[in-house]
Amino acid sequence: MSYVRTFLPWIVFAVFPSAQWQSASLAALVVAVALVAQQRRAGTGFDALVIELGSAAFFAALAAVALADPHSAVHAYSAALSSAVLALIAGVSLLIGRPFTLGIAKRTTPREVWGLKPFRRANAVITAVWTAAFAGTALLLALLAHAGQGHSTTATLVQVAGFALPMLFTVRYVAAAATR
Repeated sequence: MSYVRTFLPWIVFAVFPSAQWQSASLAALVVAVALVAQQRRAGTGFDALVIELGSAAFFAALAAVALADPHSAVHAYSAALSSAVLALIAGVSLLIGRPFTLGIAKRTTPREVWGLKPFRRANAVITAVWTAAFAGTALLLALLAHAGQGHSTTATLVQVAGFALPMLFTVRYVAAAATR
């Protein structure tokens, strides 16, 4: 459930019809800010809110563009940009040695496990898979947008797969790691 909550702004953005990208970006921004506020009130540290904070920043920028120029060329590539931003956030979290999944995993893992190498390594692997999935999704969506298919059924399926595949990997990898 933590992953669904973490990616809720992106899910909200994706379910809006393409023609309503201004409303979609504003709704996603509101959800992102609400998630950060709710999690901070619950005592969650900023290190566990990497995706949520990045989401808020991205949707604030996208909403500004969408409202300032509803016919902006950014619209056609907004899905690709959203996946690219997620890839960037996840990739940077890996590069600085603080995989974004670490904060999510800490929410449901006993504190005594947090410093163990297998726990940290597992989160690095999981974050790397999410990063690759986001990057691949961004590339495919950019190609579809360039071909004029950015808001097609194929693009929707690519977006769904871009979340479902790494989520499935995460569930299975965690289960396999727990049995070891």
